[in-house]
Amino acid sequence: MNLNIGNIGVWGFRHYEFLKQNRPSTVSVMRMNCTLENYLKEVNQAATEMLESLVKQYAKAEGVTESLKRTDQLGWAQKMNNIRNRAEEFILNEIIYR
Repeated sequence: MNLNIGNIGVWGFRHYEFLKQNRPSTVSVMRMNCTLENYLKEVNQAATEMLESLVKQYAKAEGVTESLKRTDQLGWAQKMNNIRNRAEEFILNEIIYR
């Protein structure tokens, strides 16, 4: 069975790679039960939703607003990149590498 990253998304693919390396028997069982692709799609959806939510929460908590974007585009971009990186790191630790 070849998995298409377009079907399972980036987060699903990252989780799949983790499972292949660390839990190959889980991958085998899920393949036999034909549940692997749907599971990875669900992981991708959950991670994507969590990323959006975390970025919004972090930006609000740190005062990164549209007003800042208009007045200091470079500063806004730096802060948003930092926020996104932290949110992605959280998702990797809490969803993908479990």
